[in-house]
Amino acid sequence: MAGIYGKAVRNMRIMLVNHFPLDGSGSGTYTKNIAVHLAMRGHQVCVVFPENEAPQEIPGVSMRYVRFSRYVPRKDALPFNFPCFTTHPRSVTTFGDLDGGELAQYLTAFDTAIMQAIDEFKPELIHAQHVWCLAWLSAQHGIPTVITTHGTDLMGCEKWPEFQGFAELAAKRCEKIIAVSGDNMRALHCRFPETVERTVLLHNGYNEDVFFPVDANREELMSSLGINYNGEQIVLFVGKLTAFKGADTLLRAAKQYERLEKGKIITLIVGSGDERKKLEALKDSLGLKGVFFLGHREQEELRRLYSTADVLAVPSRKEPFGLVALEAMACGLPVVASNEGGLPEFINSEVGALVPVDNEDMLCGAILEELLRSHEDPRRRAEISRYVKERFTQRLFVIKLEQLYASTLSIPRRLRNR
Repeated sequence: MAGIYGKAVRNMRIMLVNHFPLDGSGSGTYTKNIAVHLAMRGHQVCVVFPENEAPQEIPGVSMRYVRFSRYVPRKDALPFNFPCFTTHPRSVTTFGDLDGGELAQYLTAFDTAIMQAIDEFKPELIHAQHVWCLAWLSAQHGIPTVITTHGTDLMGCEKWPEFQGFAELAAKRCEKIIAVSGDNMRALHCRFPETVERTVLLHNGYNEDVFFPVDANREELMSSLGINYNGEQIVLFVGKLTAFKGADTLLRAAKQYERLEKGKIITLIVGSGDERKKLEALKDSLGLKGVFFLGHREQEELRRLYSTADVLAVPSRKEPFGLVALEAMACGLPVVASNEGGLPEFINSEVGALVPVDNEDMLCGAILEELLRSHEDPRRRAEISRYVKERFTQRLFVIKLEQLYASTLSIPRRLRNR
């Protein structure tokens, strides 16, 4: 399989560690994509992560998971659900919800899983996700460790100061830290100044084997979602329904464009999270008629939605990178996003528009302009798809990542950050 990518630097044994399952979150998708593409390039890969269901196997990848209880305590699992920074489609438990006993059980279970994986898999390098608890555990074993900061870990340090110590030790003991955007890197250096010389900027890649333009019948797709479709243009939101994602700003913008373009635009909200009930109440209070909450959707269905919608709205108040925007653009969908975080690093006037955070007036105007622009220039979708395919595919990303791994392993033992 490595031939389709070109020759690997050399075959390596890489262990990936994540705080979340391999679906339903940005870092989960990131970890899964890395595992798949490293294995395709001929590397040996092991992944350690939490689960409350039976995970789907990945060919050529050793999968080791710590079991958690989703609904009721199970004898073969920890008696609580896996914790998150915000929420997950399969867990609303946060790190702040764990009491002292539960945190001890969490750390003990993962320490055991990580040590067992090290003993049996014998990794040359560990790549942990988030400057957080499991990265700290991973970096204690004398094995070169790379950590990716995804931004929610840095927000977690602000929200739960009691976890700051874990993050500090993880940052101190690793060899390299990957920042997913320039904004993400600045936030990291502000909180952990000692990481400046060990930080590498490496923008995320999207999985081009999953996200690409497809022909989908709009009427049939809307019908499958339970929507009575009458030729309206479609504004799409995809993301966690949590405060920093800004879906409430989109709903306020929707009130304006529903009034201006009566019956001509519908808004689809894809995602789950702790803000859903509040957002549904806001929809009702604003009198919105064309807004539909669709819950969590799998990647194959997202591909069809991206390929049939007219514009993606990403009104985030904070956005360390914004992988959902890349995935949508890969399917040819223009993006109107907040001028915040990592989004301005790859969204420009050729592929969409940027607006100030929390400005529903400008968000509404930019959405209407994009709807008109896409209607007038049907070639634009192909151009948007080509733009991201030439710059941000997972194939390109994993080659850069592989080079980072190799350079980390070349650091003399006496100079490693221990």
